[in-house]
Amino acid sequence: MGNIMGKEKPLKEVLRENKRMITRAVRELDRERSALEREEKKLTIDIKKMAKEQQMGAVRIMAKDLVRTRAHITKFIEMRSHLQSCGLKLQTVKSHQAMGEAMKNTTKAMVQMNKAVDAPAINKMMAEFEKENMKSDMMQEIMGDMLDDAMEQDGDEEDQDKIVSQVLDEIGISFGEEIPDAPMLGAGTSTAAVSNGQKTPALADPALNDLEARLNDLNK
Repeated sequence: MGNIMGKEKPLKEVLRENKRMITRAVRELDRERSALEREEKKLTIDIKKMAKEQQMGAVRIMAKDLVRTRAHITKFIEMRSHLQSCGLKLQTVKSHQAMGEAMKNTTKAMVQMNKAVDAPAINKMMAEFEKENMKSDMMQEIMGDMLDDAMEQDGDEEDQDKIVSQVLDEIGISFGEEIPDAPMLGAGTSTAAVSNGQKTPALADPALNDLEARLNDLNK
């Protein structure tokens, strides 16, 4: 029926029709087997009845029919098993066909997605993001240093020294013995300047200058 117009049926339709035919054949076999089983029970009852009546000729004839009926029941069971095996094979083929279609559609979608993705543009965007992120980090560090310098007061260093000395005294460590004295930054020049009544310019922070230079390089 599918080839009358010269068109081949799709594999899915062929598998569906074959499965339907196998299911129909299994139902017919079940009906025939049920009828034979009922005939077997009837023959068994009749054989017992004839045997009680001592009609041995009829018993032998019905015994042959009983043997043939049981043989046919066994054949129907075997045929049903073969049909179920064919149905399982068709189901396996159908599963493979569905998996192939899914892989085909997935591959097609992946090809379209890869065509839509612009790799150079993504690389450029990532480079810009890394550059801007580095610039933001340096700006935060510079602003933090500037705020620290602006918020620092004259008595903060003395208060810090007192707190450190108190903590060291509590844990039993002598500040003078265990920790060497750090040289005071610009001690000589500050003393001379104070004695001469001159003001010393603020010392530049090398780390801050380095950050500013790197930030200028990024802005270029």
